[in-house]
Amino acid sequence: MTIRTTARRAIALLAFASALLPAAPAAARERVERVVMVMRHGVRAPLGGEVPDGTLTAAPWPKWPVAPEQMTPHGLRSMEVRGAADRIWLAGLGVLPARGCPAAGAVNIWTNVSPRTIDSGKAFADGFAPGCDLAIGHRASGEVDPLFEALHADTTGFDPVQAIASINAYTGGMDRLVQRHAAALKDLDHILGCKQPTCSPGPAAAVKPSRDGHGIDLEGPIRRTSGIAQVLLLQYAEGMPARDVGWGRADAASIARVGALHAALFDVFTRPPYMAAHQAGPLGRRIIASLTAPTGPSLDLLVGHDTNVTALAATLRLDLTAPGYAPGDTAPAGALVLERLYDDTTNTRSVRLSYRTQSPTTIRTSAHTVSTTNLPIPGCTKARQTRCPLDAFVKTLAARLADEPIGN
Repeated sequence: MTIRTTARRAIALLAFASALLPAAPAAARERVERVVMVMRHGVRAPLGGEVPDGTLTAAPWPKWPVAPEQMTPHGLRSMEVRGAADRIWLAGLGVLPARGCPAAGAVNIWTNVSPRTIDSGKAFADGFAPGCDLAIGHRASGEVDPLFEALHADTTGFDPVQAIASINAYTGGMDRLVQRHAAALKDLDHILGCKQPTCSPGPAAAVKPSRDGHGIDLEGPIRRTSGIAQVLLLQYAEGMPARDVGWGRADAASIARVGALHAALFDVFTRPPYMAAHQAGPLGRRIIASLTAPTGPSLDLLVGHDTNVTALAATLRLDLTAPGYAPGDTAPAGALVLERLYDDTTNTRSVRLSYRTQSPTTIRTSAHTVSTTNLPIPGCTKARQTRCPLDAFVKTLAARLADEPIGN
């Protein structure tokens, strides 16, 4: 064999080996500077009245391991798992290191005052940064935090008459709302197994101002069944034995179908434009401040309720969908994610939105899988684009939020 032939073979082998090596990464042009997350709390025991008095069932409801409205041990473990998964995700974005305690001020966690939100924030932090004792901020017990309870705090000049007009325009009226969900109501009666024409008897559908004038009250089939559908979802996500989930008559598929009744509640309380503007007013302004501040935490996590996630999504004209849930329903620990990105070549900033969730089965099994659904911003991004210029995003969101009354 000649030297020239040996050299040619060596060059060929070198080229083949080089082809097997990973390509060198392209120079970074765009990076994530800050992430703001609006998250619902994790799996809890049913709320008081979530299954209305007078609901008929073929057998007693199964027992929960904790008092009403409290996070369950399984729910807390699931929040820890979620925190660990989100740490890996954020490390992949280059926002925070994958291990160790974040630098002081790098992570901000703020929750509503209810124990289930505080405990969710603590469990998330334990999984996110084990042993680091991240601070969990919230108002004092008994106070009303307008970020999460804008109507209760009475900070936006809410007018129930205008609200009801917006609700009726959005839904077509309460009777039509009920008619659209006739199939889900029938499915729920089958699960409840009461052997009556309806297992949730009560007054006809109606929406009216609340007694204090700071909100609206809903009556009728959607009001009576939305909480029941949510309890069935929580039973499944909690990991109850199959015989106890809907008395053995509910599985993941049927729970997703009746979940449409829970999703319908937001068609009244958070999705109509007037309701969204007022429900998300203080929260939206808080998010704008976080996204536009020149300095701040790398992760700004706000832990609240399903109404907060759906109201914020509604102000941005977003349809929330997640694997394993009815369209428009909210996942335990589901989070609307807002990323602020910086482009080094153009010296510009933009916002990218997504919805991060775990399916009911994933939560049930405490698996680490988290689904990310990218969300284009209607009226701000073009088709198939997922970024909105920061100034345009701020202008769009601010224009859809109710103003604070003068003097507040």
